[in-house]
Amino acid sequence: MKRRNFITGSLGAGIAMHPFVRAWSRPDAGFPDKNNLKLAGPVKPVFIYNNWSAYDELSDNKPQTEELAMNELAQVIRLKNSGVQVDYYVMDAFWFDKFGGYRTWHKKHWPDGPDEWLIKCKLNDIKPGMWFSTNLIATQSGRFLEVIPEWKDSLGSDPNIMCLFEGGYTKHLADTLQLWHDKGVRLFKFDFAYFEAVTPESKTKFTPDEILEKNKVAFMQMLRQFRKNNPGVLITGYNGFGGDMENTYKPFDKKIDPRWLDVFDTLYCGDPRFSDVPMMNIWRSQDNYSDHQVFAYQAYGMPIRRIDNCAFMIGKTGTCYYRASQCWKGMLILELARGGWVNVYHGNLELLNDDDARWFAKAQRLYHELQKTDTTITFGSIPGKGKPYGFKSSSPKGIVCTVVNPSQQIADIELPVGHQTGSNIIYADGGFRPFVKDNILKIGPEQLVVVGYGEYATYLENIAEIFYNLGVDKSIDIPIAIDKFETAFTVTGKNRIEARVNLVKDKHVRIIMQQFYKNGDPCRSWPGAPPDGKNVSEVIQIKVSQEGKDVPTHIEYDKMIWSGLSWGAAEIKSGSFDVKKPLDIKCISNEKDELILKADVYAVEYAK
Repeated sequence: MKRRNFITGSLGAGIAMHPFVRAWSRPDAGFPDKNNLKLAGPVKPVFIYNNWSAYDELSDNKPQTEELAMNELAQVIRLKNSGVQVDYYVMDAFWFDKFGGYRTWHKKHWPDGPDEWLIKCKLNDIKPGMWFSTNLIATQSGRFLEVIPEWKDSLGSDPNIMCLFEGGYTKHLADTLQLWHDKGVRLFKFDFAYFEAVTPESKTKFTPDEILEKNKVAFMQMLRQFRKNNPGVLITGYNGFGGDMENTYKPFDKKIDPRWLDVFDTLYCGDPRFSDVPMMNIWRSQDNYSDHQVFAYQAYGMPIRRIDNCAFMIGKTGTCYYRASQCWKGMLILELARGGWVNVYHGNLELLNDDDARWFAKAQRLYHELQKTDTTITFGSIPGKGKPYGFKSSSPKGIVCTVVNPSQQIADIELPVGHQTGSNIIYADGGFRPFVKDNILKIGPEQLVVVGYGEYATYLENIAEIFYNLGVDKSIDIPIAIDKFETAFTVTGKNRIEARVNLVKDKHVRIIMQQFYKNGDPCRSWPGAPPDGKNVSEVIQIKVSQEGKDVPTHIEYDKMIWSGLSWGAAEIKSGSFDVKKPLDIKCISNEKDELILKADVYAVEYAK
């Protein structure tokens, strides 16, 4: 289920998209000049730990507790001791008592309040941060905040949201922020903004557009004054401040209201989820979603350095699909390579051992110096189109290109490095061995590769080996050969297609299935979030048989996926079937709507 709809299933309104409008603060307002940070925007790249996905009270039933939060602080300190830079620790949602108006911590989970956490952060040179809902006070499970006396005259006609321009809510919130700032909190994360909120008394006084504008201006003025009173504070915006986060196929036709860049340092571009580009390695599809969102938010008008891609999320909860630390190295590289100046790491840091921490620090150092130059550009195809693309960053030392091939073929991509020579591959997923000559990179299917030029490529006195070479991630196995079968699938029933395939000796078989609405848009299946939902593989099914007997398939999308999925991918190992006899393949969707199903079949070879 869509995260924002999951949270607000009881609300009558859907996602409030905020149009691009003339800024109110000055006549010539627009997006800030690249070299003029104005009031907002980080003055340098920063690194943030956020404890969401170490717990999960939305997609899961695992609460945030003091014990959990302090254990993760101990892990942050351990990583710092290994060289990882962590500047902030953000206490994410539900730290508060529901009757306390954001001024009292959860009495059961934090019986003594946050003082120990605040003190220990300060002793370890870590700035505390806190999560706040902008004006939402309830999920479909009920209220997580009760209306205190100071808020009553702001309660909306929809009793799940608070009006920001009328009553005492916004002033009380401003005073609350100051209270926590005075206690040492330096980062404030705002989530779940609903600018359609209006009191019953004012509902007929203003048009819907006027209500949206009055709420936005009231919130902006509050944050602007808070920032003016507290220079150096970091303010980040999440759900509700514009943009499209639900898929990776729609045109980039949204706009971000430029006034948000006056009050927020960064805006995020979506919680990690799977793109509409199918991949055998489901985690690379998740990488593809965040890559696509950075391209999108750049097109919406956001400077890259102010896009929080929010993509690094390891953990053992439903919000990150129980991925633990699978394929975490590539996830980290892309989090850093995208060029944002707010780098956020979520989840269970204990999943990373001390060797992992040292590798983490090495990758971070490489990209940190590149981020500081603010030179990152995107290149290649739009990620959601399923063709190669990448991120290029430069420094006086040289150039680094971080490249992804989301397609099901070995591909060549031209890197935007001019006439640079002396290139070297400084990271690659395992399996297929990529090759670079001058500005042309040959890259395997679903592969991530990092290419260095200049000092980043030289082995003079082992400089690159010591400081820049990130090695090969052997936990990922990219095919060394992949060939598409010309396969004719036949419609055999509602949401059902079938084909018979003759096989190639010593090759694995890969099947990619997609489902579409009749208008051609991908159809995401939403069979429910943890803990009570169904695996998406119960809706999107790939079945293989030979002479009536089932053939075992390997799939990675057999998960409860709160964000939905529009495709399936399966592989059949060589040796698990008789190569002399054909395979029968059935692709089925159990969606109620009549859909268009498409599928492709590939012969795949891996390194011995």
